[in-house]
Amino acid sequence: MRLEQIEKKIIEFIKTEAKTASGIVVGLSGGIDSSLVASLCSKALGNKRVTGLIMPEHEVTKLRDVHDAKQLASELNIRCYISPIDGILSSIIKSQPLLKDDKKAMGNIKARVRMILLYAYANMHNYIVAGTGNRSELTTGYFTKYGDGGVDFMPIADVYKTEVIKLAKYLNIPKSIIDKAPSAGLWRGQTDEEELGMSYEELDGILKCEIKSPAKVKRVKELMEKSNHKRLLPKMCKIH
Repeated sequence: MRLEQIEKKIIEFIKTEAKTASGIVVGLSGGIDSSLVASLCSKALGNKRVTGLIMPEHEVTKLRDVHDAKQLASELNIRCYISPIDGILSSIIKSQPLLKDDKKAMGNIKARVRMILLYAYANMHNYIVAGTGNRSELTTGYFTKYGDGGVDFMPIADVYKTEVIKLAKYLNIPKSIIDKAPSAGLWRGQTDEEELGMSYEELDGILKCEIKSPAKVKRVKELMEKSNHKRLLPKMCKIH
């Protein structure tokens, strides 16, 4: 599909999903995925029905990311709030000190804290929560179950990461956002591609069956199989 067709289809999807809601809240990280989703939501509903929520962590979130998120909100002319998560994390660590040394557990907690805040804003204003996950991440399970995966609808869930970049350029998302290394921002120095073990260009090539490197295909298959539970509803024991 051409970029203008993808844009049109996503905008129509957003309009349909938000029909009964007062508006949409998007978690703005200063990254390309959330910036693209915020832009598409604004195009679909108008700036007054879209709110951005920036949820930084003092020791991890880069000042540049907060600046980029605020700048994007300003350019889109949408409401934007900054809600740091440090206090919540401190309370959790204080009550459960063993968690502090487990990087993965704490990373997932941060994603789930952000989900809680997004739904708090949604509940207060009759909004729905927009997901920012793309097809590359969702297919390989590169998201936190009940964290950034806990949303009401997913506008770019069928858009590969390499397509996200093209669509962001097409929609004039700031270059400073497009060019930065993708990161979930869960700990200092973390990058998506380092955790995935390959670039998004390689990953998308494998998912589209264009790249057939045995080792990397095996890696992607393992990621997909290991994360399958994230893409399914919890299993229920049927009695009736």
